[in-house]
Amino acid sequence: MNSREVVTSREFLASLDHGADWREEVEEFAAREGVEAAWFVGMGAVQDAEVWYYDQSDKEYRSVSFDEPLEVASCVGNVAMLDGEPFAHTHAVLSRESGQTLAGHLDAGTVFAGEVYLRAFEEPLTREHDEVTDLDLWL
Repeated sequence: MNSREVVTSREFLASLDHGADWREEVEEFAAREGVEAAWFVGMGAVQDAEVWYYDQSDKEYRSVSFDEPLEVASCVGNVAMLDGEPFAHTHAVLSRESGQTLAGHLDAGTVFAGEVYLRAFEEPLTREHDEVTDLDLWL
C-alpha cells in the first residue's frame, strides 16, 4: 500500500455553471485556485452523461453515454496533477426519473445544477502510469 499523511490547506464550496461540463468545471476551478491536490464531493443534476467502466482484463475504459436528465445522487473524486494539469478523477451515482441508478467514472456531463465541496491539500499529488493496472495512479 502506498500512503501518506495529508494536511489540508483550504476548503471551498462551489456552484457549477449551468451548461458547463461537470468534470471540467472542477478542473478549471482547481487550476484557477492553484489547487494541485484535493478531495471533493458533490450533488446536483446533469442533462446528459458519459460514464466509463474500466475493463480490468482488457485494461481499457468502456464508455456508455446517456442523453437524458439525471440526478447526481452522489459524486466523489480527487484532484491530482496529470501531465502538468489538474485532473479531477470523478465517480458518480446517477439516478434516472424511474429511480434506477447508474454509476461509474464520470468522464463528462452537462451541468443542469451542481454543488461541490472541495478540500485542498498542501502537498501536490501526481498521477503516473502504473504498469500493473495500466492506469495513471497517485504516487
